[in-house]
Amino acid sequence: MTGPLRINVFFDFICPWCLIGKRQLERALTQLRARHPQVEVALAWHGVQLLPHLPAQGVPFVEFYRQRLGSAEAVQARQAQVRQAAASVGVSIDFNGISTMPNTADAHRLLERAAELGSVAQRDALLERLFSAYFHQGEDLGNSATLLSIAESCGYSRAALADCLEGARFPYNDGGMSARGVPYFIFNRRQALSGAQPAEVLLRAMEQTLEQDAAGSQSA
Repeated sequence: MTGPLRINVFFDFICPWCLIGKRQLERALTQLRARHPQVEVALAWHGVQLLPHLPAQGVPFVEFYRQRLGSAEAVQARQAQVRQAAASVGVSIDFNGISTMPNTADAHRLLERAAELGSVAQRDALLERLFSAYFHQGEDLGNSATLLSIAESCGYSRAALADCLEGARFPYNDGGMSARGVPYFIFNRRQALSGAQPAEVLLRAMEQTLEQDAAGSQSA
């Protein structure tokens, strides 16, 4: 079984299931490389702004979820569910440390520009750092200074990124992908999976995609 295998992942920084799905994908890729070391994998991350209507300064995190789910008890139950799923893949999420539900348009614009300027390793480091900033450190991903500081810690120049930050004046153009929900995975445009699927489900989709590609090339 050979590649290439291109994986397109659609996500938003404020979605804990996207971080969980990222960890599941990493596990699946580790298994894929062990089984099929000759497969060349290209991973592309595409931002989806789930809440484009939020103001530039964001909204209070606790109040946002209380209104969304109806009660403090419902919020606690949902967060417990997420924590349990996160713990199963080695992720800790500190909901108590998050004060703001941010507008993520600039965070997505930042990652998009950074991917154009830096290496894949730099992009991956920035993506991981942005997730960590929100779910572990409670940093505001809608704040321009915070975003530029995070990018600088990953080796990027502030000057090269500053002009891509536009605040909430314009929503991030995600090509309408928000309608499908996140996380959303597409493998070589052959198979698609929605949600934070287990690693074994992702691995099976990858292997089936490669098998379909191989069968298609043999019959051509």
